[in-house]
Amino acid sequence: MIPLSTKMRPSKLEDFVGQKHFMYEGSLFYNSIRNKTFESAIFFGPSGTGKTTLARIIAGELDGSFVEINASTTGTKELKEILKNASDRFNGLLQETTVLYVDEVHRWNKLQQDSLLKAIEDGVIKFIGSTTENPYFSINNAIISRVRNIYEFKRLSADEILIILKRTLADTEKGFGGLDVKYDEDALHTLAAMAGGDCRVALDALGFIVDNLQEGQLLDRAIVAEAMQKQTTFYDKEEDKYNLLSALQKSVRGSDPDAAIHYLARLIDGGADEMMIGRRLMVMASEDIGMAYPNAISIVTSCVQAAQMIGFPEAQIPLAHATILLASCPKSNRANEALNAALADIHSRKIDDVPAHLMDSHYGGAKDLGRGIGYKYPHAYGGYITQQYLPDDLYREGVKYYEPSTNGSEGAFKKYLDELREIDRKNGKGR
Repeated sequence: MIPLSTKMRPSKLEDFVGQKHFMYEGSLFYNSIRNKTFESAIFFGPSGTGKTTLARIIAGELDGSFVEINASTTGTKELKEILKNASDRFNGLLQETTVLYVDEVHRWNKLQQDSLLKAIEDGVIKFIGSTTENPYFSINNAIISRVRNIYEFKRLSADEILIILKRTLADTEKGFGGLDVKYDEDALHTLAAMAGGDCRVALDALGFIVDNLQEGQLLDRAIVAEAMQKQTTFYDKEEDKYNLLSALQKSVRGSDPDAAIHYLARLIDGGADEMMIGRRLMVMASEDIGMAYPNAISIVTSCVQAAQMIGFPEAQIPLAHATILLASCPKSNRANEALNAALADIHSRKIDDVPAHLMDSHYGGAKDLGRGIGYKYPHAYGGYITQQYLPDDLYREGVKYYEPSTNGSEGAFKKYLDELREIDRKNGKGR
């Protein structure tokens, strides 16, 4: 039986849902497909976000020959045959370019990837490679330099998945439009949210549910919970997740590791995915811990990446690690406050230009314009020299945006900056 997620793949550009950061009517990407000027590209991002679907739509729009392969099952011999056939089509009477879509392209070794180079350069193929891995680490630089663009696919929002689910229930050709499935609106919202941004998961779960509903049975939240094998308590109210995330952050900010781990547990138990929690933890590391423990952002990012790689249930371990760390270390929001104060000035007053001695001087004629003249290179003075950096008006006013606290590591930074300010005071800076 063909999975519902495969049957419901859209074939028209206007029916594609998601990736609006680059795929929207009027975008360069969209226009390149409509104008048939699309060139080679790499799609990367999580599963179920539309990479294969969009590649097939592009091939259909370009009216060329389309070959789709998976790198995990296609070896060098098969690839050479595909490229030979593509070359024959390109050099034949029709001069037809082949669109070659390679799924999981990161699974090929360097030799296999490099075998595509000449075909891409000569225009024999328009190459689309898709991968769940970061292409800058998993794909040869030679390939990357020859493609027009690298497009990152994001997880679909719950609202985007909901559009697809409703379309499926109404579609009389490929979906369930002829079955008159009765459903609670809340149940579809829950299914969309529980899919974790993966449209394939949502559609295949919907297919499993509808195929096994009894005649006249209502598709409700209990059915969704059974199909997904997850509790749906977290999705009882849309605002619950925001309340729990808020309580988690405020508990961390208040240095209460017991409360913080409690709210983390409630989020996990309710079905929050690792990235929803991880994004908030990374925000806390910068917003609430900041300069008091600068390493927090690096450690938390590593924990979140580890959680994403291993998935639940084990993902809860690095998330707990990050939460306890953040709640237990010193706090400072002074870096964030400094930025907000600077932005407030920029938005509310006229500020003088960059001082001439700080302007770029690495071009012909710069010195004639007075650019860079008089700049003192701090390293030539042992690491510090009294010098004006702020625009003239802010410098005359003695503006200070960053006022470090004495908490944690920031106390050491405060001591160092205080020493520098004392040197400036003795040298008359700002007078």
